[in-house]
Amino acid sequence: MANARPSGFRPVPSDPTRRTAAIRIPFSARFSPHAERARRHTLLWLQETGLLKEEAEVAEYDALRLERLMAYFYPDATGSDLELAADFNAWFFIFDDQFDGGLGTRPEAIERVVDNLVATMTLDGPAHQRPDGRESPLVRAFQDIWRRATAGTPYGWQSRFRAHWRDYMAAHQGEARNRNADRLPTLEELLEVRRDSIGVQPCLDFTERCGGYSLPDELLGSSPLREMRRITGDVVIFVNDIVSLVKELAAGDVNNSVVVLREQEGCTLEQSVERIAALANARTARFAQLAAALPKGMSERGVPPEVRGHIEHYVEGMGHLMAGNLAWSLATSRYDETGIAAVSGGRQRPWAHLTSVPEARARCAGGDGPERSAPPES
Repeated sequence: MANARPSGFRPVPSDPTRRTAAIRIPFSARFSPHAERARRHTLLWLQETGLLKEEAEVAEYDALRLERLMAYFYPDATGSDLELAADFNAWFFIFDDQFDGGLGTRPEAIERVVDNLVATMTLDGPAHQRPDGRESPLVRAFQDIWRRATAGTPYGWQSRFRAHWRDYMAAHQGEARNRNADRLPTLEELLEVRRDSIGVQPCLDFTERCGGYSLPDELLGSSPLREMRRITGDVVIFVNDIVSLVKELAAGDVNNSVVVLREQEGCTLEQSVERIAALANARTARFAQLAAALPKGMSERGVPPEVRGHIEHYVEGMGHLMAGNLAWSLATSRYDETGIAAVSGGRQRPWAHLTSVPEARARCAGGDGPERSAPPES
């Protein structure tokens, strides 16, 4: 069990719509017409890869309607690209749910899981495979995602995509350390970890892939795009932490900005929700300001017209992520009463035991049930 614990709290409304009422995201939430096609494809893919097995597992997963999040993120993606996006989004959430038990408090065990997955992301040859060919479903599914996502893409984009996936996976070690700590992290300490564990950067990389381009690293890494990318991640974090608050309180998680700000400032949870919403609003306002000045800045820097068009698409993509995350979060069952019950009272999602770490398997098979710790944020 984690050592860091939020102090006592009063109940907060379980309806995410009420908790997010103060959030203002000034970007349109458009929706892809290929969502149902992606849904059907991903349900089959999950069963073919072994990530889901029983009909009850498939039904519980399907109720989350995770493909709709990708339909908001990539409203103009082709049908096949949206299928791939829905597959890797399914993998994102299933991977996160592996840490909803004892594994979520063991950084060294998480490191072994991450190392096995990172080894599959090769840039210059076939992925590393076990000699006996018995990769876990988690690894096998990720190999498939990596192969399909990188086929025909530039080396530089692949390298960046790989780095962002690696950072996302490894950030779960930081979340485990937060659960084991003697105190809650500060908000900034939490954000240093959550900016990777939220998984926004690989999603932004996929915005480029859907658009058929790869932005120069020197542009992505320089102002203002660097700041806009960080803002996008922060807004997704803050919205996610508000809508998932009751679910995470039910499981005792500490990796939530509302929880840590409440502890840091000694305010009520309701006040902390209001302050996190205000931080999200301030960031979206700053994003809009930067976006308005971006065309002139790119012109002054002599950025070619074709690249400026790609940047415009990328900026729209960041808006899709922020607006789409909020729209989906208010509609999914992941954060309503059903989602809260799914991680309360020691229950875990039925797909939460796919890791090949031996001690995790032993813990799950133990007669007195899995050790509980907090789930990750997503």
